[in-house]
Amino acid sequence: MTASHEIGQAYWSDLESLDIRVGTIQEIAPFPAAKKPAWKLWVDFGPSIGIKKSSAQIKSLYDEASLQGRQVLAVVNFPPKQIGNFMSECLVLGVYADDGVVLITPDRPCKNGDKLG
Repeated sequence: MTASHEIGQAYWSDLESLDIRVGTIQEIAPFPAAKKPAWKLWVDFGPSIGIKKSSAQIKSLYDEASLQGRQVLAVVNFPPKQIGNFMSECLVLGVYADDGVVLITPDRPCKNGDKLG
């Protein structure tokens, strides 16, 4: 954020700096070391980006079977972040609802790596 930004004010350049892509969840594993209930996810973003790991606090709404093969949107250009004993390489996007985090997903199949436009 630059000095010209006001609290709560966003600019097109802020959104344009995010690289948000479609990926397909390929692998899911429990994450007992997480502070809040979470899954470890491996998401395939296609040949140009590859598979990236993410930690997602979505256990209240999603089990392994409902996640396998699901397409999601994620920010792929944040630096990796150490979460417990796991290195998260992307941020899977969701909405905070009363009963948990709801994943942001395309409403029809997309190619892995397709960019939010």
